[in-house]
Amino acid sequence: MSIPLIRLMPGRDKRAKAGHPWVFSNEVAMTPETKALPPGAVVRLEGDDGVKHGVWHFNPHSLIAARVLDRDPGMVVGEGWFRARIAAALALRQRMFAAPFYRLVHAEADGLPGLVIDRYGDTVVLQANTAGMEAATPWIVAALHELVRPETIVARNDSGVRALEMLPLETVRLHGDASRAWAEEGGLRFPIDLDAGQKTGWFHDQREHRARIASLAQGATVLDAFCHTGGFGLQAAARGAASVTLLDASQHALDLAMEAAADAGVAERVTPRRADAMEDLPRIEGHFDIVIVDPPAFAKARKDNPAALRAYGKLARIAAERVAKGGFLFIASCSHHVAPGEFADAVLWGALRVKRDARILHQGGAGPDHPLHPALPESAYLKAVLLQFP
Repeated sequence: MSIPLIRLMPGRDKRAKAGHPWVFSNEVAMTPETKALPPGAVVRLEGDDGVKHGVWHFNPHSLIAARVLDRDPGMVVGEGWFRARIAAALALRQRMFAAPFYRLVHAEADGLPGLVIDRYGDTVVLQANTAGMEAATPWIVAALHELVRPETIVARNDSGVRALEMLPLETVRLHGDASRAWAEEGGLRFPIDLDAGQKTGWFHDQREHRARIASLAQGATVLDAFCHTGGFGLQAAARGAASVTLLDASQHALDLAMEAAADAGVAERVTPRRADAMEDLPRIEGHFDIVIVDPPAFAKARKDNPAALRAYGKLARIAAERVAKGGFLFIASCSHHVAPGEFADAVLWGALRVKRDARILHQGGAGPDHPLHPALPESAYLKAVLLQFP
């Protein structure tokens, strides 16, 4: 079957020639034939000068109209192609991690734009966030069966970005019928709700930051705000924290956290507290040796950026007020619309409002199973700052 050809508008090929993995709708010559292509179609892309840019997924209804699959214009993108790409992603993770708990595929950086796959042992959770990856899901599942042989595959296709591709929000069982999985990290096990948890149920991207905080926790009092299922706080407890307070607005997340605490034998040193962290932090009495604040994204769109930066500054201030002398504040942002420098500036502005000396011990991003595409600064979505108040 011949692959449809779409062309770029005159003078609109600079980003494609520079290696950017996206083409926007205003860069494409939207002929009637191009507009009639089905969302998720595999197409060949050329400039108006005849330069061939390879094979792409195309959606005529999306602002990001095309996403590159392969720079070889003669490549056949089918089941074998997907198997090879997923196999390469798997080989990289197996070099980096001894146990099968990691992000297996991280979208554009793994050459699979719009696809996220997280692995929890014999359970795999995927998100197909584009029409192209939605259409390719049977090939993706076949590749996973061959390469990973999971007992359960779940599509958590409930991310809001799917609406931009005119896709439904849904959770679908693709293989198996399990509703639970377990993430293993730092010697602990954390239950994963495959139907109702946030994103795919666990945040592998904070792995290295959780280990860093746990290394500081011996004998410490710890406040883990926006704790989700307790990844930071419980690893601190396992490393000898004297007490851990888990703060989250979701009772379901706190219940899963306490299940993990019981499984780890640290429940007697862990106190769950259900509340909105932004509202509750100023009301919490006392000070803590370690305060962790890892909120959901404050900037859902670029227009939200100014308000998000103000919110991060406020959060840094109210969190810093709860840090004991000599203690530590860890604060993170997963808003990809907020640049790392902007986030750091907002955090420092807020933290220094408490009129105490502070020093930065660490600034970082996501772990290596979340690689960055060099042409996509948006892929550096996770930012984190660790401060000490001597």
